Amino acid sequence: MIPFSDLKSQYAALKPQIQERINRVLDHGQYIMGPEVGELEQQLSAYTESKHCITVASGTEALLISLMALNLKPGDEVITTPFTFAATAEMVVLVGGVPVFVDIEPDTCNIDASLIEAAITPRTKAIIPVSLYGQCADMDEINAIAARHGNIPVIEDAAQSFGATYKGRRSCNLSTIGCTSFFPSKPLGCYGDGGAVFTNDDALAQACREIRVHGQSARYTHTRVGVGGRMDTLQCAIVLAKLERFAWEIEQRERIGARYREWIREAGAPAELLTVRPDRSCVWGQFTVMVSDRDGVQKRLQARGIPTAVHYPRPLHQQPAYAVYAGSRGLPRSETAAGRVMSLPMSADLTPEQQRAVVDALLTA
Repeated sequence: MIPFSDLKSQYAALKPQIQERINRVLDHGQYIMGPEVGELEQQLSAYTESKHCITVASGTEALLISLMALNLKPGDEVITTPFTFAATAEMVVLVGGVPVFVDIEPDTCNIDASLIEAAITPRTKAIIPVSLYGQCADMDEINAIAARHGNIPVIEDAAQSFGATYKGRRSCNLSTIGCTSFFPSKPLGCYGDGGAVFTNDDALAQACREIRVHGQSARYTHTRVGVGGRMDTLQCAIVLAKLERFAWEIEQRERIGARYREWIREAGAPAELLTVRPDRSCVWGQFTVMVSDRDGVQKRLQARGIPTAVHYPRPLHQQPAYAVYAGSRGLPRSETAAGRVMSLPMSADLTPEQQRAVVDALLTA
């Protein structure tokens, strides 16, 4: 069986560094807000060239804290995509907001920027594009639309795209706020939950820092309503160890993605490739293709030891919890994609031999 995401090989390559980092935390005993938290924030800020990085408990928490920092009020509208994991809209609803869904580009599955302007109303208080599958959405166009309508804040949901570039700039430093996840299977993952918020705005950064520690500006001084949203020191230590190999891993993911695309085209395998725009890179948080008869293809691949996954089988406007927000706009591209997308094994340690086995299995499926 080929692993869908090979975390064991990654750990084997980094075991001494990871153990050293963990032992250091165990020795000093500062499990919450220990020195590794600030160290990681400095390194991630430098990597993205963002002025501020605030580590938080998860990618979901990053979205929640960002919306709270923007002071989203009940009834405020947030434009986003229905073709994403539930957390994107979930956090909007949790703070009392109303998600307004806009359809996707059929060839990338990212939000279609050309459809956003028509969805803006006087109640629109934020836009959340999702950089899906590891490729950034068209952030400059989205920012330009937001600027024309009173500088609406734009939050990039970059849970799958950390390490990707857009016109030479890093994901998470492309808009008002960038949010990412360190869930274990992400391009940069920890061994539990973790995430980060990025911004160049001093006031927003201060708000996020306070919100993640129950709204405290100083110990037992609660300046605002907050949450318990800290990323623990051990998880920060693990990400610090993984950062030593991250540049190599990103190169590998890009190389593996290119190889998949070349071999699938050459073989004439029954899979439609997504488009990667020429002005951006893709880190392949998921290597996703489109197929017909997905259930049948998945079963035949599974029989040959090839695991697959579906990201995502039902768009949010068709989910029971979010159908009330569907509105009158048709979202046919999201519905079509949900019925055809299928993700193949992807990790930096996937070997050419394993890739060949995947493509051969796909060819006979």
